[in-house]
This record gives sequence, C-alpha cells and structure tokens, in this order.
Amino acid sequence: MRALDAAGLARDTALEAVHIGLSGYDDDFDGAVPVFATARVRLQHDAPIALAAAVHARPAVVVIAGTGSVAYGEDADGTSVRVGGWGFLFGDEGSAFAVARDALAHAMAETDRGVASPLGEAALAFFDRRDLRELATAALLGRIPRGELASFARVVHDAARLGDPDASAIVLEAASGLASLAAVTLARLHLSERTVPVAFAGGAFLNEAFLARTRERLSVLAPNALPVTPGYDPAVGAALLAFADAELPVPNRIVER
Repeated sequence: MRALDAAGLARDTALEAVHIGLSGYDDDFDGAVPVFATARVRLQHDAPIALAAAVHARPAVVVIAGTGSVAYGEDADGTSVRVGGWGFLFGDEGSAFAVARDALAHAMAETDRGVASPLGEAALAFFDRRDLRELATAALLGRIPRGELASFARVVHDAARLGDPDASAIVLEAASGLASLAAVTLARLHLSERTVPVAFAGGAFLNEAFLARTRERLSVLAPNALPVTPGYDPAVGAALLAFADAELPVPNRIVER
C-alpha cells in the first residue's frame, strides 16, 4: 500500500504483478496472506530481492547484515544458494545482534572474573541498568526487545574505533563471519576460482570502517571475489523481479544504471 501511495496511485489500482521479499520467509506465510489487485503475487525470502537490486549480472553474491545476517548467490544457469540466515538463536554471525550479544557476553564473563569491563560499563549506561545481572534478566524475559539489544552494536563499533581491544576483536570476528558467508556461498556454487561480484547490503554496512574490514577479510577468504557497491535499494530489486514475473520490459533508466 505504501508503494502505491508513494507512486500517487489509488490503493485499488490493478497491477500486473507484485513481488514481495520477506526476511526469514521459507515458503510458509505466518498469518493472512496479503491480497492485491493482481493475478501474479510472489512471496519469497528477501535475499533474492537484495541480489536483484545489488548486481545485474550473474553469477553474483550478496551478503546482507542488519539485525540478522545471510548470504545468497546465483550462478548464470539459475542455480542458487543461501548460506546463513538461521536466526539469532542459531546464527546471524556478523549481524548487529551478534556484535551486541558477543560484547555483552564478554562483559558478563569479565564480571565473573571480577574484572571491570569498559564494554560492561557502556552497556549499563546504554540500557540504563544497575548491573549486568539485571540486564541479562531483562533481556531473557523479553523486557529488552531484540532490536534494542542489537542497537548496542553501534556502541561496540564506536569503542573499536577508539581503540578498545575487546571491542576491536569482536568487530573483527563479525567481519570475518560475514566474509565467511560470502566465501562459503562462492564455494557452494563452485565459483571460488572465478572473479565474481560480491555486494554487501544492509544497515551494518553503513559503517564504512566495518564495510572496509569485511572486504579485507573477504580478500583473504575468497581472493578472487570482487567487492561491489549495490546498485539499488532492495525495494527496486522487488520491482525488477515483478517486471520479470509479468514478462514486461524493465525501464531503461534502471537497466542503464
């Protein structure tokens, strides 16, 4: 509906196709499936949407990192592979949540050893808690939402930039985790020996220092990979795939960019 509003179209406008990318989607929609005035509606994971927006040519890979993380790649013959994206309980390496979680876990381990931790003090100030036990209980009981926990990653990145060795180690591990997602995706597609574009998308990569560090790690884990800047926002990727679903030509202003 917001897309129709942004385009200045009535909400009952008939559409040729609607293509929707949903984070974590795996063939089943939890709830009532949205209804649109169109005969063609396709729902899928948001990773193919992001790749369609990021890189026009194939083969190509996209690594997405925000609150969670996932990598997705496609070969020229249509073969596709998704790596990661297991959610915060089982994966999401390199994501904002993982950075925040690892920093808090480190601070809690330091507390157990009776050692004062700069990251721990920063966490208490950030979440406005008296001690880390209170913070842990609040998180486990859901009183601190997952998104709010993930937002602490900004503090960890700032601490790393200012030279905190523990924060720097956590950020490096996060960068390595994301680069590894790309490297595994390339290997699964048997593309490790080829020069393949790898795009990095998502809020985590708005931090230019973190993006640079992830690219550095990728150059070690997959030396032939070619880091690229995404061409478009994922919403444009959904539009591109909708054009394909409707078998309509893509506007030149998109193709030529």
